Amino acid sequence: MESTEEISYVSQQEAIEIDQMLMGPLGFTVDQLMELAGLSVASAIGEVYSLSEYTRVLVICGPGNNGGDGLVAARHLHHFGYKPSICYPKRNTEPPFAGLVTQLESLSVPFLPVEDLPMQLSRDFEIIVDAIFGFSFHGNPRPPFDSLIRRLVSIKNQQRTHEKAVVIISVDIPSGWHVEEGDICGEGIEPDMLFQKWLGDALEAGVNEPHYMVLSTAGKDAKPSSRMVSLEGVNKDGFVWHTNYRSRKAREISENPHASLLFYWGPIKCQVRVEGFVEQVSDEESEQYFSSLPRDIQIRPTVSKQSTLIHGREVLHQQYKEFEEKYHDRTSIPRPKHWGGYRLIPEFFEFWQGEESQVHLKFRYYVEEIDGRRVWTIHRLVPQLAESASSL
Repeated sequence: MESTEEISYVSQQEAIEIDQMLMGPLGFTVDQLMELAGLSVASAIGEVYSLSEYTRVLVICGPGNNGGDGLVAARHLHHFGYKPSICYPKRNTEPPFAGLVTQLESLSVPFLPVEDLPMQLSRDFEIIVDAIFGFSFHGNPRPPFDSLIRRLVSIKNQQRTHEKAVVIISVDIPSGWHVEEGDICGEGIEPDMLFQKWLGDALEAGVNEPHYMVLSTAGKDAKPSSRMVSLEGVNKDGFVWHTNYRSRKAREISENPHASLLFYWGPIKCQVRVEGFVEQVSDEESEQYFSSLPRDIQIRPTVSKQSTLIHGREVLHQQYKEFEEKYHDRTSIPRPKHWGGYRLIPEFFEFWQGEESQVHLKFRYYVEEIDGRRVWTIHRLVPQLAESASSL
């Protein structure tokens, strides 16, 4: 029988009450709590993102206590061996903030004005710490923090799964989110998921085609079928791939929109299973992706009529040549209407991590509906004792 260990979360009011208790009856000062919070942030970064892979850190600090946590974290990261830079547009000149700035300047940690930040943050930094607004923030972000938050949002939207992604780490909550209800507008910062971290590790380790995944579907006959497909995008909305809408997998999805994904990255001993509901992406999203493809790849979905009979390979070669000649003088090729994207909206994750001892670890995330809201529950499962070196 599997035993579980749940992770619980505190509400905004509970967090405020904890602060009041710490600074009241227990006698903690603001600067003591900042030191503890900043050290916790830096220690978590050091635990998950090793110096051998992640070095350059940008810490964006707000004017309040959340920004103070970021300043402390930056100081510890410097001592850990990272190379932090700080963007602190609205400096708080009161203690203990002024003292933290003095300490960082004495360590020659650079402070970057907003106007001096590089246009492509993801090219200059491997980690970005969002220490702008914490759980006590209310209202809408004002300049320059509104534009900074938009830049952090755009980073995830612009990155492909084939590239090692910059990591965004938020202190307390992602800046701009509603504390209780999350990203209400759906356009907020996306803090990094464990999946994105492992995908980045697979890319760094040189895993061959780490973005390829096993997609399993079943039609109304309940007979499962699996095949390898390429993951072309992942964010808070789900996992996206593209295919022929007339293929077997497309037919099965139309009959039964539930599917599963499987990723396995042998060199780093990691496996991820994802289950959820599949929807077709919008024509606009498919058009945008198709237009970004190289010309020779754009031709393939037009020529290939997946899951249909063919008399020989030479037929495909001939059709490809004819299509190439037809559009030789055009800069773009129209997307075939029978080709586009699907998105799996996850309802279940299982992360498996192998150990040299063959005592493997599993973490399970699944959605529960509580008071009409989708809430993620996290369980740590009993370690799996492998029957063989390859047992998952």
